[in-house]
Amino acid sequence: MKSRDTLLRLKRFQADEKRRRVTQLELMIAEFNRMAGDLDREIATEEQRARISDPTHFAYPTYARAARSRRDNLLSSIDELRGQLEEAKARLDEALAEVSKAETLEGREKTSDRLADVLRPADMGLMGMRAARA
Repeated sequence: MKSRDTLLRLKRFQADEKRRRVTQLELMIAEFNRMAGDLDREIATEEQRARISDPTHFAYPTYARAARSRRDNLLSSIDELRGQLEEAKARLDEALAEVSKAETLEGREKTSDRLADVLRPADMGLMGMRAARA
């Protein structure tokens, strides 16, 4: 029985780790989106200040060009993180299914143990009556 308890604790721990990973990825995506939005506003402000919005223009602000590059890198990272997030969610679903399976198995074991505890005294009584008849 202790091995099943240990197995259940292990499965729960693994599911919790996967849940933390999903949460961490979601937070990173949200933070990168926020940062990309901030960069969009800074780019727009710089373009307004310089009155040049064409990145190919020779006088396009250097800061706006660098901010665009950084924003594009963030957006690329967000796409990669979304792929990782989907994969992490699938792993979490698998881990939760394993926890459910382990809990069901433990529940069955406890039920059979209780049933065995109830039947043992009754079996002893039957054996005693059989011995008395003989």
